[in-house]
Amino acid sequence: MANEEDKNARTLNWITDIDFQGWVCSRCGWNYPMPTLLGDPEAKTAYDRLAAGKFRDHNCESHSPRSKSSDSVNFSSRIRSLVSQGFKPKDAVELMLQEVAFESRNDAKVMAQARAESEDFLRRMREGLL
Repeated sequence: MANEEDKNARTLNWITDIDFQGWVCSRCGWNYPMPTLLGDPEAKTAYDRLAAGKFRDHNCESHSPRSKSSDSVNFSSRIRSLVSQGFKPKDAVELMLQEVAFESRNDAKVMAQARAESEDFLRRMREGLL
């Protein structure tokens, strides 16, 4: 019974930072990195379904504790935070993009990454993955 409670207490989270992009467990070091050059939306959807299945099957006790570096602020977590405050997802994306533009002084590389992650976030929301 405790194992079932543990499985219910964890969540599948999307992380994008300098060193990693993919799904992670909220409780342990389990992760499912996104393959490089995966660009087709249908392939991304298949990847997300596969990651969700692997996440359900993993055992937190067989993985190392979650590292603090995976808690870094990323674009998706900023959007999720705004949505949890009551913003509609599209509005949260626009607000985050405006904030990032201001913070990065419109750095083209940072803005491209923020836009790409925003599109993925909205796609995952539409598909019910988030």
